[in-house]
Amino acid sequence: MSSEPAFVAPSRFDDPERALAQVRAIYEAGISHLRDALHRFVAGEEVGSKVRACYPFVRVHTDTVARADSRLSYGFVSGPGTYETTLTRPDLFANYYLEQFRLLLKNHHVSLEIGTGTQPIPVHFSFAEGDHVEGSLSAERRQLMRDVFDLPDLGAMDDGIANGTHEPRRGEAHPLSLFTAPRVDYSLHRLRHYTGTAPEHFQNFVLFTNYQFYIDEFVRLGHETMASSAHAQDYVAFVEPGNVVTRRAGMPPLPGDEHGAAPPRLPQMPAYHLVRPDNAGITMVNIGVGPANAKTITDHIAVLRPHAWIMLGHCAGLRNTQQLGDYVLAHGYVREDHVLDEELPLWVPIPPLAEVQVAIESAVAEITQLKGYELKRLMRTGTVASTDNRNWELLPSATCQRRRSGASRSHARSRSTWKAPPSPPTASASACPTARCCA
Repeated sequence: MSSEPAFVAPSRFDDPERALAQVRAIYEAGISHLRDALHRFVAGEEVGSKVRACYPFVRVHTDTVARADSRLSYGFVSGPGTYETTLTRPDLFANYYLEQFRLLLKNHHVSLEIGTGTQPIPVHFSFAEGDHVEGSLSAERRQLMRDVFDLPDLGAMDDGIANGTHEPRRGEAHPLSLFTAPRVDYSLHRLRHYTGTAPEHFQNFVLFTNYQFYIDEFVRLGHETMASSAHAQDYVAFVEPGNVVTRRAGMPPLPGDEHGAAPPRLPQMPAYHLVRPDNAGITMVNIGVGPANAKTITDHIAVLRPHAWIMLGHCAGLRNTQQLGDYVLAHGYVREDHVLDEELPLWVPIPPLAEVQVAIESAVAEITQLKGYELKRLMRTGTVASTDNRNWELLPSATCQRRRSGASRSHARSRSTWKAPPSPPTASASACPTARCCA
């Protein structure tokens, strides 16, 4: 006998708050159902032949190609038709969902449909923070778990939508989001594994590096900020791997802070978070060395919809006019790292966000107190050549690579995607496009 929570038929909503409340109710009922059944299963009880709960979904239908505002980059659908996506973790994405619902209602003047979908929630994605269930089961009981509960299905987690290759089947709704609920849940669990911190702590502005001394300085600044009352209206906590939370001076600990504990060893890509109440703080991640790591972490952080991310590292200067300590700000790439070739062929440009580029240049001007022509003495903007061979200088084809660097007017060479080289003499920062979607 199968066991499922009560099915909630699609209902129409013209109020974003009520739509979000319905999403919460459906999701929380499903998660509670799975957790209750799982705890009874672990205790050895019979829970039925099949236990299932499904994600809530949101659907919108429009009959017009008209757009309310051509300047919008999200919060709309591109043309007539039915658009739909599954939703997860309304506790984490509440503000995001609320904004998207509000914009869809405003821009298209049509109702939102919210109901129980058909996509099962994998039982592993229902685990509460810190739950370790399977380790307490016998091998036979773990095997039976596959028959009773839905497990993660990699077939439901491809990035065809985000990569622009998804083709809806006949009669299927168009995607309303870059990432479906199972894909989001998968990445949230990966973030815990790779960074040693819960996804709730991630902020909307993200720094990547592969240099520990940058991390050391960020940790120092984090603790210094928490010890000062001068930032009372800004940062409220500093979070380190193991979910170790330091609250700002004068603030009491919050429920859950006591569960944090420094891990016996650092995770593969440890993350540190300088937290603001509106999530407009800073997250810094030591991604380690190599383009594969850079792609891995950005694939997963993308589901959090950060406002911007940049890579802070070192690169090799290719111009005689450059000196040790110069800043290099990339606004184009010669891609020889191959990490994105399957998803994005070389003929697809990967531009940085102009707004972020301008902000970084303004920040350098503010710190150095240099302007205009004088600023160009130590800050270079231009093309950066990126390679996956950290010893490219030793290749017999190095002459050809130098020729390509010259033809492309490259200012620097990086040994990893998104500027993650550990090679002197110049520091580099790269502003990268972040995920944007309509819901």
